Amino acid sequence: MATYIAWLSELSSADVPSVGGKGANLGEMTRAGLPVPPGFVVTTAAFLAAVDAGGVRDELYDMFKKTDGDSPQGLAEASARLRALVQRAGVPADVRSAVAAAYAELGADVPVAVRSSATSEDAGSTSFAGMHETYTNVVGAAALCERIVACWASAYGQRALAYRKAEGIGEEPTIAVVVQKMVDAARAGVMFTADPATGDRDTIVIEAAFGLGEVVVGGQVEVDTYVLSKSGPAVRSARVGAKQFKIVRDPRGHENKVSLGTDEATRRVLTDDELLLLARLGVKVEAHYEAPQDVEWAEAGGEFFLVQTRPITTLPTGARDAGEAMRGRVLLHGLGASPGTASGKVRVLRSPDEGGKLEAGEVLVAAMTSPDWVPTMRRAAAVVTDSGGMTCHAAIVSRELKIPAVVGAREATRVLRDGEVVTVDGRRGQVFAGAKPERVEVVAPSVGEAASPGEALATRLYVNLALAERAVEAAALPVDGVGLLRAEFMILDALAGQHPRDLVARGGGREFVAAMTDRLRQIARAFAPRPVIYRTYDFRSNEFRGLSGGERHEPREDNPMIGYRGCYRYIKDPALFDLELEALAEVREETQNLHLMIPFVRTRWELERCIERIDRSPLGDDRGLLRWVMAEVPSVAFWIPEYARLGIHGVSIGSNDLTQLMLGVDRDSEICAELFDESDPAVVDAIARIIATARAHGLTSSLCGQAPSNRPEFAETLVRLGITSISVNVDAVHQARATVAAAEKRLLVAAARSNMTKRTWSDEARR
Repeated sequence: MATYIAWLSELSSADVPSVGGKGANLGEMTRAGLPVPPGFVVTTAAFLAAVDAGGVRDELYDMFKKTDGDSPQGLAEASARLRALVQRAGVPADVRSAVAAAYAELGADVPVAVRSSATSEDAGSTSFAGMHETYTNVVGAAALCERIVACWASAYGQRALAYRKAEGIGEEPTIAVVVQKMVDAARAGVMFTADPATGDRDTIVIEAAFGLGEVVVGGQVEVDTYVLSKSGPAVRSARVGAKQFKIVRDPRGHENKVSLGTDEATRRVLTDDELLLLARLGVKVEAHYEAPQDVEWAEAGGEFFLVQTRPITTLPTGARDAGEAMRGRVLLHGLGASPGTASGKVRVLRSPDEGGKLEAGEVLVAAMTSPDWVPTMRRAAAVVTDSGGMTCHAAIVSRELKIPAVVGAREATRVLRDGEVVTVDGRRGQVFAGAKPERVEVVAPSVGEAASPGEALATRLYVNLALAERAVEAAALPVDGVGLLRAEFMILDALAGQHPRDLVARGGGREFVAAMTDRLRQIARAFAPRPVIYRTYDFRSNEFRGLSGGERHEPREDNPMIGYRGCYRYIKDPALFDLELEALAEVREETQNLHLMIPFVRTRWELERCIERIDRSPLGDDRGLLRWVMAEVPSVAFWIPEYARLGIHGVSIGSNDLTQLMLGVDRDSEICAELFDESDPAVVDAIARIIATARAHGLTSSLCGQAPSNRPEFAETLVRLGITSISVNVDAVHQARATVAAAEKRLLVAAARSNMTKRTWSDEARR
């Protein structure tokens, strides 16, 4: 029977297909020992069981695919019909029974928070901020089931549909529901572990308000904004907002809006000691995810809880600040929430119902935005709001849409007038009179804008990529191509939640190939003629089990990290690999810059069998195809000469797996985390041997792990070892380029000095 309930203590990021992004993140934090309220997730299997039992699943997906995301009226009509279908399906008896049993384990009639958790939610590129429903203080199993259905229906809400269409998310909407014990917050807020406006990764931004946290994420009040440095950590600044009210929960569980007197409204929410405590928690969360995070927190009874985390979906990577003041009369000051500058006519709107009045390219001015505003925001040149902070809805969505935003400007709707031309500076938090001034700060290259190649490097610099919709933006960076195109996210989209065996059995192979071909073609075109190295899928068995039908096809392994994965899986179960090869062949008929890389190769015989399969595929006669292998298993240093004889062109070092296997440390282990060190001398020695052996046998060498993205000094080590290329994350390109250039200059200077010394000694000898 399908699993309808999953406890947070059992979950990790591998469970996204069954518990959604929010549920998986809460599970990750729980397992990492962070203070998370206890709870469980009603899985996507429960949602699919409900729509299947109700006989509406096919109708839902067909109607979703036909919905026009650019038509407000069409969205509204489709949303109403779709949500009605979900409500009609309701909760099947077996799901209702499972939910009631899990709820009873939390306690007798305990108040719970019920929150939607979509499979695309809180991901690296899409946040779905506020798109789906959340309900607090739900009491009783019957009420809980009602709220679960409401959360399911929100997957087809108008704002969620608009967001999915805008982001090009075409898979069948599936949604899980998180159920947690309520935190009766006296204070709450949000914490960014990097500055979302400037991209500064040494900065933590904390926003706070009295009462429940919805006033913060909803931008209902002017919150306190605290800025801290990670080193220490230490408090840099405190901006105390005028918090007109707070929302509290009365003894019966009802939420009440309580006005605050002047003294309390202007009082600091958090002391310095409390800020430092929160900052340390934020540092732990970021270290666990190895990426900057947007964390929601709450305080009750003197104890701090983390109630949600998600990746910061857009972090500026260009110049921080050109240092040039803009010219013009300043009309308003606020918080710079989304970087960049834009000019346009003001359009003051009181509600999302007035969205039709805003013409494309105008500046949207509102008291605050909510998810209902998204279709309107997509047409705006910039956004200015009266209230809100760095983590409010207007700020988050503006950053995703890459439009400048100033929030917390207090009097924007009163001071600015319809038709007035203004310039919004989203980095400094200012609104100027008139069109864009002569001097404008430098920002990162815009989408589609060619980036200057910068200083020529002997070491090629590539970029790591995972999503087709980010291809044009990444291609604008000064890189030599894509050194690692991760297959997994694109494949999850193309599989639409199905296990590949089920997909093939149902005749969905052609649809999968078509979906993958579209994504790969989009990336290859963006980078042409620069090379794009596509790493075929490397799911582990525990990750495949989360897909629909996975429990029937996947083995249970005690340690899947070193189990049924990579090249060996292609030999034992080649169906999905064959479809990948077919998609690659179709793309290469049009553009020849897309190449192939095989992951987690342990031995010669398995690689030989895999190459035989490639030779029998449509790619077999393609002599221009470069064939790479990942160097993740220490045995690769021994086998490189044989791999060269098999026709391999290059090796790419995956430093995460290589470190794991060199040091004997499960890289997912929280207990042993301090042992995991990619710069350990043993790991560096293995990397040096791989690079040297590859060079000796005519193979190019690269490294595409996290180390050079997170540690600039590691990139310099690779240059000194003579690596051919380095592939880094998008946000690390500029730093890596500067580091590599400096390292190459130092090597040239050292070589020149050595030659001068040798010539001097030679001259002395001749004398």
